[in-house]
Amino acid sequence: MTFVVTDNCIKCKYTDCVEVCPVDAFHEGPNFLVINPDECIDCTLCEPECPVNAIYPEDDVPAGQESFLALNADLAKNWPVITERKDAPADAKDWENKPNKIGLLER
Repeated sequence: MTFVVTDNCIKCKYTDCVEVCPVDAFHEGPNFLVINPDECIDCTLCEPECPVNAIYPEDDVPAGQESFLALNADLAKNWPVITERKDAPADAKDWENKPNKIGLLER
């Protein structure tokens, strides 16, 4: 099993989760993070670190967000690994818990 970053991360992109990942499974895009399913070891450390609850086990991804499974896998192939926490975007708080942000995803 793998963990999946979902819609709530878009435009928030908090990076608290990346520092606890023991296998460097996180990849960073312009306004979103993804988890490489081939690297994730299902350690569960990242999920509680996400301040906006955007990370789920693949079997518990919220209804309507199942496409994020494939999206994480696809984007991880091209985005660089991130292993250190960075400051969140200045407007991250404005985007927390806003639904349906997939159209705002920058690739």
